[in-house]
Amino acid sequence: MDHQYTRSLSLGKHLNKSSLFLFGARNTGKSFLIQHTFPKLRYIDLLDSDCYSALLRRPKALEEMLTIKDKCVIIDEIQKLPALLDVIHRLIETRKINFLLTGSSSRKIKREGGNLLGGRAREFHLYPLTSKELGLDFDLIKYLNRGGLPRIYKSDDPYIDLKAYVNLYLAEEIKQEALIRKFEQFVRFLDTMSLSNGEELHLANIANDSGISPRTLEGYIQVLEDTLVGFQVYPFFKTKKRKAITKSKFYFFDIGVTNFLANRGEIKNKSELFGRALEQFIALEIRAYLSYNNKREQLYYWRTKNGFEVDFIIGTKAAIEVKASSRISDSELKNLKALREEKLIEKYFVISQEPFRRTVDGITILPIGEFLKELWSDRLFTV
Repeated sequence: MDHQYTRSLSLGKHLNKSSLFLFGARNTGKSFLIQHTFPKLRYIDLLDSDCYSALLRRPKALEEMLTIKDKCVIIDEIQKLPALLDVIHRLIETRKINFLLTGSSSRKIKREGGNLLGGRAREFHLYPLTSKELGLDFDLIKYLNRGGLPRIYKSDDPYIDLKAYVNLYLAEEIKQEALIRKFEQFVRFLDTMSLSNGEELHLANIANDSGISPRTLEGYIQVLEDTLVGFQVYPFFKTKKRKAITKSKFYFFDIGVTNFLANRGEIKNKSELFGRALEQFIALEIRAYLSYNNKREQLYYWRTKNGFEVDFIIGTKAAIEVKASSRISDSELKNLKALREEKLIEKYFVISQEPFRRTVDGITILPIGEFLKELWSDRLFTV
């Protein structure tokens, strides 16, 4: 349960002004969040079989269910009944009702030609728990092993729960909604993708490893993005002195899910897996921070054809290298220094396991905990 955690996504101020879509992968806590944020609002759950059946037969029945007092209405799992959106659209126009519509993705709605309300609804995403939301319960090693899905982070047997989650998710979300005909092939693709999590997308190599054509792979990757199971970090290619690679990187939305798919063992400090999981964790934290705080900056990475690489770039605000070591040598700063020669980015950071903050040649080396604190307090770019 995630009832003890305060989520960073604030919806109240937006629902007073507009209808909202809230999308997020299954079990990120959408239903719990909205029910406890808006306990007095009319709540319609399309997972309720009786409610679903009634509205499936007669979508217009929604209009009859609502009274003049219903100024804001929640409909959970809207992707199960895209036809309902035409009625919702009319109610927004004629009765000035604001709707909060949740779902695991907009893929099914778009595929069936559903009405996405023509810009009359703002879109938000909910992600797995972040370090800020976990607060005093946050433990880095625990998180790198379990991920941030609320039920699994608190589980007494996370492996069994991750297994159930992945199998159930594949069966109920991806298999049913993505119209994948060769499901066993898609599972093989998932296994291959999990092993290359956080690496550049070389479709030819992935195709060879999974036995799937590059064209089919592109469709599968789009499925993962549409169902919010994964996302791409695109390359930063504005540098002129050194030509940048143009391939993107792919990350799964949760470290625990990645671990299960890749069949990783226990992640221990200072291991190779620790470094890879730490990089994914930082990507997920930055992504959630940018989304929840409505930042316009995009998340990029930089790699040149002659081998320079910086893990993350946030707009033009910051360049960030992630290191698992407890002592950063001068040689480990060469990538940031190479990028700095382009004079495009304002600040440069190394996140590491060093115990104290220090600055070397204008590059700030931050302990992991201090980086997270400054990121979520919105001070990273101002200090």
